[in-house]
Amino acid sequence: MSRALAWLPSIWREAVEELWRRRLRTLLTLLGLIFGVGAIVAMQAVGEGSRREALRLVESLGLNNLIVEAKVQQDENSLREIRARSLGLSLADADAALAVVPGAQRYAAEKPIRTHSVFSDDGRSDAQASGVSPDYFELSSLRVAKGRALTAQDDRALAAVAVLGHQAAADLFPGGADPLGRYLKVNHVWLQVVGVLADRDLSKDQFEGVQLGLESNRVYVPLASARARFKFNPQEDEVDRFLLRLGDPSQLAQGARVLSTVLGQRHAGSADFRLVVPQQLFQQHQKTQRIFRVVMGAIAGVSLLVGGIGIMNIMLANVLERRREIGLLRALGARRRDVVAQFLREATVICVTGAALGLLFGVLLAYLIAAFAGWQVAWAPIPVLLSATFCAAVGLAFGVYPARQAARLDPIAALRHD
Repeated sequence: MSRALAWLPSIWREAVEELWRRRLRTLLTLLGLIFGVGAIVAMQAVGEGSRREALRLVESLGLNNLIVEAKVQQDENSLREIRARSLGLSLADADAALAVVPGAQRYAAEKPIRTHSVFSDDGRSDAQASGVSPDYFELSSLRVAKGRALTAQDDRALAAVAVLGHQAAADLFPGGADPLGRYLKVNHVWLQVVGVLADRDLSKDQFEGVQLGLESNRVYVPLASARARFKFNPQEDEVDRFLLRLGDPSQLAQGARVLSTVLGQRHAGSADFRLVVPQQLFQQHQKTQRIFRVVMGAIAGVSLLVGGIGIMNIMLANVLERRREIGLLRALGARRRDVVAQFLREATVICVTGAALGLLFGVLLAYLIAAFAGWQVAWAPIPVLLSATFCAAVGLAFGVYPARQAARLDPIAALRHD
């Protein structure tokens, strides 16, 4: 043992050797500290991973967007009753929102097409088609990997063109074939491919009840072309969804209230739409995560408390067993502060070792949680190191009392101790 610790200063080597002589007791004391540090480290990693993943999912909806969706009416009678008062969601609603909502910059609309078949000369797909306005891709944070996005000119010209999602392109043009310039048929309409979207590879297909990731298996056509070339039920909404982009995120809450009021008036109080605020979804998710962190922090705190009590216990036991040694040191001229420093070094060794092993245990625990629960893990080094340092400081604090008790022993009484 001495050779392995030759690199340490003698005073620290003595502290390690003293604890090594009681290694079983020391190990049992370390467990509480290891579990406490590990729980906090794992909580930090899982919490940070969840926060980043939630932010990525919300950004796919547009963090500065307000989203208005038409409610699907399953009953024909209910639909007719609603249409007697409201014409449903329309581009006129989006224009009105753009005019009155504070900070509104632009909007993009979408109208799903009832899709029966999608095929090309090379393959078939179960993709769904949608008509979208020119700004839809930017407001939905969709990036074009090949070719180009749809433009206002395509919309004005009722162009028979399409942009494919990543999965739709792979199904329709398998084997790595370049889809640009090729043709596909949606229902009875032939369309030329002008672009392919990049794969966002989202980890979830929904977030707080909002569907995500549908764009990978979609065929997008200009909205005006969709309205002109495909058949729709006369009672359907003109558009099923529109996104309103606000320039200032701080105005989202006020903008949502104004938008809800305007649409409520335009739809004569009919509850045939719903308003989604991605920023509020993110805040709600974070609130849930804070509850999780509080629970985990309480569990970790109990573990730390147990670990600290264990450190105090082993140090008090060491003081009791080493009374003659302490008396001899005092008789040879050691001062009280020298005795305090000796026992604090031993407590420090326990705390630093427990914190280091706790860090390793926390990393392992975080990845085990990620593997079994499907959660994301991300590391923020500063909070993790601060947590480990705090845990070590807590353990060291519990070692102060035994060290002071050792220093207060009467040397003569200690030497006579059997």
